[in-house]
Amino acid sequence: MAKVKIQNYIEPFVSPPVLQKGRQSTMQELNQSTVTEFILMGFASNPRTNPLLFTFFLVFYLLILVSNSLLITLIHQDTRLHTPMYFFISVLSMLDMCYTTTTVPQMLAHILSKKRAISFARCVAQMYIFLLFGIIEYCLFSIMSVDRYVAICHPLRYKVIMSPWVCLMVGICAAYGVLDGLSYTFFAMCLPYCGPNETDHYFCEVPAVLKLACADISLNDLVNIITGFSVIVVPLSLIVLVYVNIFATIMKICSAQGRIKAFSTCTSHITVVTMFAIPCIIMYMSPGSDSLSNNGKKMALFYNVATAFLNPVIYSLRNKDVNRAFLKLVGRGRAPE
Repeated sequence: MAKVKIQNYIEPFVSPPVLQKGRQSTMQELNQSTVTEFILMGFASNPRTNPLLFTFFLVFYLLILVSNSLLITLIHQDTRLHTPMYFFISVLSMLDMCYTTTTVPQMLAHILSKKRAISFARCVAQMYIFLLFGIIEYCLFSIMSVDRYVAICHPLRYKVIMSPWVCLMVGICAAYGVLDGLSYTFFAMCLPYCGPNETDHYFCEVPAVLKLACADISLNDLVNIITGFSVIVVPLSLIVLVYVNIFATIMKICSAQGRIKAFSTCTSHITVVTMFAIPCIIMYMSPGSDSLSNNGKKMALFYNVATAFLNPVIYSLRNKDVNRAFLKLVGRGRAPE
């Protein structure tokens, strides 16, 4: 009370411009972010295990690049694979390579480096690019489920129905990724960050960075839930609805062999969606959960690295058309036909 009285007594003797200028400078200091870089703790820094960890992730990353590039090449070279389904698979492979390249090379550099800093601007860019490719990939899964529905329920009209809409569907997924990725990034990076600046993660992911904010993040939690609902729950609901109709159609097939063959065409897609969706739901729709955020980098490794490695394996090993295209490509390399 004494402080308020003294301030009220002094203010009349101070010129209004001086008071206004002082208040503006105070507000600027409060709103200004004092953190210019973030420290990504990544994985345990141990001189003995770091070379092994670096080799493991490097081999994994190279396998991701090689396997996805090979799958794209096979789809491009073999005319029998020029169908909407394989076009979506090639786009998925391209997204996987971009998705992992956003985070893994930096992680490899930090494993062997003592300084694990990333500038504020680079953190914003990495966060947005990661979300962009991730959201596009998740939306693409829902489009691929529609593709499977048309292929199984309307096989004779499959190309007629799907071919005109292929590019438009991918474009819608891209627009969805641009807008929702911008929403996540804008609300996360508008918060003040005044320290500490160390995060137990290997890249700038939204839940990990939000823990460092010097302000109330309840609004961000609400935004994450709303955006996560539109990005994760809505496409997942569409996938579930589509597969309910697919299974209803499959059960009407008379022969057991026909039902098994129809089911086998869906298992690859269901497996990939499950591996990608469950960790994303846990990470982005469980705000304020310390127990989950502590394991965030492990779950991020799963849907960022493991799924990118398994996608081409799942879509190629159990696919006779891809296997034939691979044997044909190898045969061309050995001897001309």
